[in-house]
Amino acid sequence: MRDLVDGSWADCTALVGINLENPATGEVIGPALGSSPERVEASLAAADRLGAWDASVEKKADTLEQIAAKVGEAAAEIVALEAKATGVPIRQTTPLGMILAGAFALAAGQLRSGILTSTATREDGREVLVERLPWGPAACLVPWNAPAPMAAHKVANALAAGCPTILKPSEYAPFGTERLAAAIDEVLREAGAPAALFQLLHGGAEVGAAIVGDPRIRAVSFTGGLGGGRAVAAACAYDIKPVQLELGGNNALIVLPDADEAIAARAAADLLTTLNGQWCRALGRLIVPAGREEAITRAVLDRVETLATGDPADAATDYGPLIHSGHRATVVKARDDLGGTVHEAALTGPGNTLAPALVTGADPARTTGEIFGPVAAVHGYTSIDEAIALANGTRYGLEAYVIGTDEAAALTVAKRVRAGEVKVNGSSIMSLHLFTPRPAWGISGYSEEGTAETLLFFTNPRVVGVEGGFALHSRS
Repeated sequence: MRDLVDGSWADCTALVGINLENPATGEVIGPALGSSPERVEASLAAADRLGAWDASVEKKADTLEQIAAKVGEAAAEIVALEAKATGVPIRQTTPLGMILAGAFALAAGQLRSGILTSTATREDGREVLVERLPWGPAACLVPWNAPAPMAAHKVANALAAGCPTILKPSEYAPFGTERLAAAIDEVLREAGAPAALFQLLHGGAEVGAAIVGDPRIRAVSFTGGLGGGRAVAAACAYDIKPVQLELGGNNALIVLPDADEAIAARAAADLLTTLNGQWCRALGRLIVPAGREEAITRAVLDRVETLATGDPADAATDYGPLIHSGHRATVVKARDDLGGTVHEAALTGPGNTLAPALVTGADPARTTGEIFGPVAAVHGYTSIDEAIALANGTRYGLEAYVIGTDEAAALTVAKRVRAGEVKVNGSSIMSLHLFTPRPAWGISGYSEEGTAETLLFFTNPRVVGVEGGFALHSRS
């Protein structure tokens, strides 16, 4: 592992305190390594000295498009590294790889559209200029389940805004993000960009805290767990710095009485097993008509049992192992703590593979947290009002799903669910629309993400114009 500080790549030597594993075998591959305190300080100092990327919109857009091309060339290597480190099958990391180059191309397009500059006309005909300017040095922290795509989205928009950017991936899966960083760095060097414009640091919570809590960092974008998000929010509050948090969810799938059971089972199976269940928009609560809990549970597991398990590097693998034995143990404990009856799919696989499971008969009060694995609770309802109450019966509010044959009725139900995005009759990992926001409610996060929203997050408006008027109390 290597970090990048002020244009200099160096081997990481600091021990993080965990051993990395090969998810496909469960074997330890060595200790996780991080950036030294000296490298962290040098990175912060360099970003602070630079302050902002002083380049024209055209130059920034051109550079971002060049990064998109270079990252596109490296995409196959990056997604292979992601599959190996996370356990997510390469047939899933590959389509997610579209985000790698796409994020930089989209950021360039947003700049060319004039998103950072606008004008308003006063009553006297004078124009007022609104410029969205970079906050200054920014930190981007990404988790381990799909790190490189998330890093690309955050970094592309931070750079488009003009922020010197420090990127830190999770210590559990840094390799694909490091390869992404190398591609970004190569283009920035060729473009003559300042050395401190983009930097990469490795490490665990200690390195993350040092970055986020430093007053020289002026904005923070974080994706991860609730505990980490609360720590980041607290650190940002002290310096009154903007923070973007995406913290996961306990996501409901409401199966309406008229739903086609096969379609409902397909959606639930997808949501239970995508990214091996390790994703923020995964299934948390399967809410079904009372009396059909067992039948729908069996239909979902029958669907899951058609999936091929195996090495995540094998293109034939549909469902792979969890990232680490420690995380597997955490998921198993959370599953067993729900109470009720555990129904496991008849799936086995190598290494850290865990059979997907649905839990029936659990008290809804015990199923409100995020498990972040291939486990979900099943709850029955006797009225639509009860179904809505079950869906909204958690402090999370990231994603929700509704399955029903009557599309208009399903949309009516969807509009009553308290979540940032509610999908009807679908279970894709992608957003409903490329240019709609990806918001969160409750403890699922703070500040919108999105194609435009993330770029705007890294900026702050400055309004300039000629007023030509004076306070009423003035005597002259």
